[in-house]
Amino acid sequence: MPRHSETRDLPYSAQQMYNLVADVARYPEFLPWTAAARIRSRDGGPEGEVMLADLVVSFKVFRESFGSRVVLWPSEYRIETEYLDGPFKRMDSEWRFEPIDGGCRVHFWIDYEFRNVIIGRVVGVVFNEAMLRVVAAFEKRARALYGSDPGTPTA
Repeated sequence: MPRHSETRDLPYSAQQMYNLVADVARYPEFLPWTAAARIRSRDGGPEGEVMLADLVVSFKVFRESFGSRVVLWPSEYRIETEYLDGPFKRMDSEWRFEPIDGGCRVHFWIDYEFRNVIIGRVVGVVFNEAMLRVVAAFEKRARALYGSDPGTPTA
């Protein structure tokens, strides 16, 4: 199964980056190829929150909707996503935000497999590049929300 992973040190707090990634409803405002987002449900628990969400991804003639189960772990600054339905056979991802001096270390990984082997081959060629652009879009959004020099972030 193809996998993409990335780690970046950013000058924003773990809390700021966690809040940004957890705000799924705002993804169409800044995330490449994201045409729409809908939160189906949100259920909170003592340790975390579970959200069911749909994203519509659009690129040229390709337009697909897929559903995910998003588990938010605010005390750990961690977000897990499990694929529910759509064009993939499987897709799981995780964001983790580790407080460090001067900001946070962002850890992101995604495992995926398309249902259709032909689409998988075609899209697979550009998928890693697309994931780099997605992570960069979150970084750019953080700059827009929190400033290019946020000072000393708090965790």
